[in-house]
Amino acid sequence: MNLRVFQRKPIPHLLFQPRFEPWFDLCRRHGALPAEIADLTVFEFADQLGASLRYLDYFTGLPGPMVIDQDFATRRFNETPTTFTQVVETPFGQWVSKHQMNSDDMWYTVDYPVQSPEDFDKLDWILDHMTYRFDINRFDQSAAVFGDRGVPQFWVPKSPYQALCQQWMTLDVLIYALADDPKRVERTMVRIDAAYDGLYEQICRSGKVPILNFGENIHAQLLSPDYWERYFEPFYTKRCNQLKQAGIYTHVHIDGFFKPLLPYLSRLPFDGIEALTPEPQGDVTLEEMREHVGDKILLDVVPAILFLDTYSMGRFQDYVGKVAEMFGPQLILGISDEYPEGAESSSLSKLRWMAEFAKGVVL
Repeated sequence: MNLRVFQRKPIPHLLFQPRFEPWFDLCRRHGALPAEIADLTVFEFADQLGASLRYLDYFTGLPGPMVIDQDFATRRFNETPTTFTQVVETPFGQWVSKHQMNSDDMWYTVDYPVQSPEDFDKLDWILDHMTYRFDINRFDQSAAVFGDRGVPQFWVPKSPYQALCQQWMTLDVLIYALADDPKRVERTMVRIDAAYDGLYEQICRSGKVPILNFGENIHAQLLSPDYWERYFEPFYTKRCNQLKQAGIYTHVHIDGFFKPLLPYLSRLPFDGIEALTPEPQGDVTLEEMREHVGDKILLDVVPAILFLDTYSMGRFQDYVGKVAEMFGPQLILGISDEYPEGAESSSLSKLRWMAEFAKGVVL
């Protein structure tokens, strides 16, 4: 069913991919899973729910097929159970980043390594000494466990602009750098893109990947329409065409505000769009989405906050029904962005209802 949606072939009913894995993992680690599912694995819960899964290594415990190798040494300083500073010696000076563990027991960066234009030389050196690759053995091993719960998917590294503002520096540093010396920043963007060449070639040659995600986490407040046209669309067109020639379907993750980007959605080169989040969580209505998405397949759509007790079961059901009516059969029903980690245990009844509802929507 998962593949047939992208092939535009008939399926018996809506496919339900709720992406509850982060919630399940957090509750399991903290002993907070509801009693009736406390002894289940994430795969067993999906089977019990009658839900499809999307990502191989997203809080499943399975190894991911996208691997990054590096031929430089990293050192840790000031290490505690919840913090550490990482240092790499480069010919252009020290490459320093600081990291901290959050309340979900996940590491995140609090001080990014690119703090000024002078750090771009260090980043270029880091990129030249990193290799992105597709590990076909890891893919096969994880796909065997994943089974027939959905097309086993993963996401490729972020586009150069998104990689800069989300992984290598803060947004304000990037914006000032683009204003002060755009050609210098663009040289590094070209380098980031080139660093992905081997990965894309390996994925295309493998014959293993039917559907691939661009895990961009697009949020309109990170960029301007001018930057979108200048830095995003050319990269997407280049890489999607490369994947399409290998018979690979694609979708992109847009999970923030996106009203300024509405005019661009229908012309995106992707087959689908994941996690577009409408009101009352996002900044557009369902009607505005339908007007602008063209013939794209939509993945998810139902806002995550509707699962909170703030919203009644009746309002939730009406909303899900409206989504199915407006976007089916070009829809993989799910949650934008995912089942909320702070959801009360009572909201499981909404999740179970949604699973049964999907089975009853004949396409």
